[in-house]
Amino acid sequence: MPIFIVVMGVLILLFLIIKVKLNTFVSLVIVSFIVAVGLGMDLDKIVLSVEAGIGGQLGHLALVFGLGAMLGRLVSDAGGGYRIAITLIDKFGRKRIQAAVVTASFIIGIALFFEVGLVLLIPIVYAIAKELNVPFLYLGIPMAAALNVTHGFLPPHPA
Repeated sequence: MPIFIVVMGVLILLFLIIKVKLNTFVSLVIVSFIVAVGLGMDLDKIVLSVEAGIGGQLGHLALVFGLGAMLGRLVSDAGGGYRIAITLIDKFGRKRIQAAVVTASFIIGIALFFEVGLVLLIPIVYAIAKELNVPFLYLGIPMAAALNVTHGFLPPHPA
């Protein structure tokens, strides 16, 4: 019976997101309550359970992404992303811009967590792609690969 309730919860979640077009986070919270009630959880403990579960998972990431997005926006609005992009293009040349992005991502990845590096580098890579008129993924995939390799394979790393 519990498996059936969880499967129904997943189906309701998909329905709310796909058909009703409700916000994903709101849908997840609603379905969490529905599944908790269906599984017979005490009503006074549902809020604490949802809060602990979602808060535990999202607390760290929300802070990192929130602050990283603000920092990225400040760098972008101040023209820092454009300046970094021009500097990298000048130093490496247009033909070796992927190498520049990989090098920058590798260096940044040594000192920062993967998520923080990603949020910090996306506006810069976007500015470079826009300046050179190349697809974002042409530079985004090497950036993510370099960050991932740094994060996963270098021993003296914050993670």
